[in-house]
Amino acid sequence: MTSYAILPKRENCVYTSCYCEENVWKLCEFVRTEGTTGLDQVFVVFISNDKRMVPLWKQKSGYGDQPVIWDYHVILLHVSHELETLVYDLDSVLMFPCSLQLYADQALRSDRGIKPAYHRKLRVIPADVFLQNFASDRSHMKDSSGAWQMPPPPYSPIQTAESKMNLDDFISMDPGVGWGRVFTLDGFLKFYTRNPSVSS
Repeated sequence: MTSYAILPKRENCVYTSCYCEENVWKLCEFVRTEGTTGLDQVFVVFISNDKRMVPLWKQKSGYGDQPVIWDYHVILLHVSHELETLVYDLDSVLMFPCSLQLYADQALRSDRGIKPAYHRKLRVIPADVFLQNFASDRSHMKDSSGAWQMPPPPYSPIQTAESKMNLDDFISMDPGVGWGRVFTLDGFLKFYTRNPSVSS
């Protein structure tokens, strides 16, 4: 199947290191503003688990073939009826975008052979829901003295009328919390690689 990019080249996207959730929010905002595809085809995927220890390969901050252990990570998924499902990950060394199949094979790999504490879960949220509800005051990026652990994005924090900080509701893999649908890694790949025309 052929594919087409709905976002600018990686180097032209809004990006701040260690703020993946805001980077993806900005990608969703671009799609909404520019109309490069219907927002109903775009999904935000939070990758984490109850221990907040998830391995990902092919990350810019990795070394060789060693995985990076994130507390959580966020990617964008483009799910089309006619085209292959694409992943946009600004922190990956893989193509931008790349097929979900390639991302699964090289970046996600498998939970088989990994200790249960590191098994991945994925919360999939429609882009429009994410844009409407996500809020972060960036307090999770400050240390106990209030200093930034990593420099924040240059734009104002993202907030809604209802909230200034609900990031934990998106990172949580409790299906009863927050927005979207929570999958196991196998369940996510089965759903989105074999059933691309079904929204979550």
